[in-house]
This record gives sequence, structure tokens and C-alpha cells, in this order.
Amino acid sequence: MYIVIPILIFGVTGIACGGLLAIAARFFAVQEDPRIEALIALLPGANCGACGFPSCGEYARAILRNDVPINLCRRGGEATLSKLAAYLNVAATVSECQTAIVLCQGDDTKAIRKAIYNGIADCSAAEFAEGGSKACRYGCLGLGSCARVCPVGAIEITAGNLAVVHSDICIGCGQCVAACPRHLIKIVPAARTIHILCASKDRGPAVRKICSVGCIACTLCVKKVNNQGITMEGALAVVDYTVPLEDEAVIAVCPRKTIVKLPARKDKA
Repeated sequence: MYIVIPILIFGVTGIACGGLLAIAARFFAVQEDPRIEALIALLPGANCGACGFPSCGEYARAILRNDVPINLCRRGGEATLSKLAAYLNVAATVSECQTAIVLCQGDDTKAIRKAIYNGIADCSAAEFAEGGSKACRYGCLGLGSCARVCPVGAIEITAGNLAVVHSDICIGCGQCVAACPRHLIKIVPAARTIHILCASKDRGPAVRKICSVGCIACTLCVKKVNNQGITMEGALAVVDYTVPLEDEAVIAVCPRKTIVKLPARKDKA
């Protein structure tokens, strides 16, 4: 008897609480816009974060609730943009296509290694362990941290231990940018073709000793373009992507072949 009564009390209390919760759920439920599910179905479902939201669902909600532009889905490109525009009956404005580039060409044939790294195959771990094995403290560590976070498999680690981005696959999501401990990856307009692939801030004499393709701050490229499109940041020449740079003669004046021409891509949003 002493056991039955507490059981009955707890049982009745549980049933009562369950009933109250059911009633509350019915009367206080927030009805979600049915269009959200429709938009989610139109999105690629990759949840890659390229749009700036953690998932396709959050992006769909932001479109309807916060008037976020519908052209932010880089994974879906123009095809997804057209579907969203047709469903919402709005104009489709294609955003500028962007891609990632790795600001380094120093693979094992061009850059000197100071040691053999046998630690965890992770760039952040290697950077923590006295900068890994590469002599250049600004060069690509080549351990693939960027490749592992790429949602579309656009980054390849070459046989020479260098990360290379395939721009025809890249969606410009920026996840690789965050993954690189040396900040060597940059998101740039995909239509641009001329790039300076170096991030070393060391002076010329130091660069010459450890890398055959590193910038030595000779400033020949800056003079060639009259400071339009290429500027100096300390001992490093950098491309100003807000200024058109189409004169390929600037590639030839670089004595270290640090300036390269990469294929342009304009086919995706």
C-alpha cells in the first residue's frame, strides 16, 4: 500500500502534466511559413555555408524573414538562383562569381624544407610545432587542412605538398580561408586572371635563399602598371582586385615568376 499510493500520485501527475503540455503546444505553437520548406527543396542541400548561413534551412528562413538576397547560394549557382526567383516571382540578379586562390607556389621542387615533419597531418598542428618543415614561414604547409574542409572537393594537394585550387569547381565559400593557419588562401573574383602567388613578408635576400618563386620586392611589377592594380605592402607585391589588371606584360617583368595567369571562370554565380 505504501508503494502503490506514490506510484498513483506520480502517474496521475505525469498524465496531468502531459495533458497540459499537449494543450500548450497546440495553442502556443508557432506556425512556420510553408514557403520555407519549398525554398529548402529548391536549394542544393549541401549546407556548405557559402551563403553566410550555417545551413540551407537557415538561408531559406533568412530570405523570407529578413529579405536576404536570393543570389548568395554559390553551390547552386545560376540554376538555383533561377528556381528561387521563379518561385518567389522576383528578379534574378547574378552575383559576381568568386573563387579561392592559394598565395604560394612553393612546392618541394621550389621551396627549401628545413626539417622532416612527422607529426599530425594537419596544418595547424604543424604550424604549432615550430612551423612545420618548410623553411619559408609564410609558405603552404601542404598537409591538406584546407582540402578536408572544402565541401565540393575543389582543393588538391599535389605530389610536391602544395595546395592548389581548381577554380572550375570552387564555389568561393571561404571555409578553406578559415582553415589555413597561415592565411594563405584568399577569395577573389573568378573573372580575374593575373595573380601574385606569394605571401612572404621577408626581404628579398632572405626569400632568395629559401624559395625560387617568392616575391623579392623588386617593384618591377608595380612600376610596369604605374601603381594601378598592384601595390607594395612592405616587402610584398599584392594585387588590388578592385582595380582592373589585364596587361599580361606584367607577368613577364617578374624575375621570379611569382606573377602568374590562371584560367578565368564566369559560368557560375
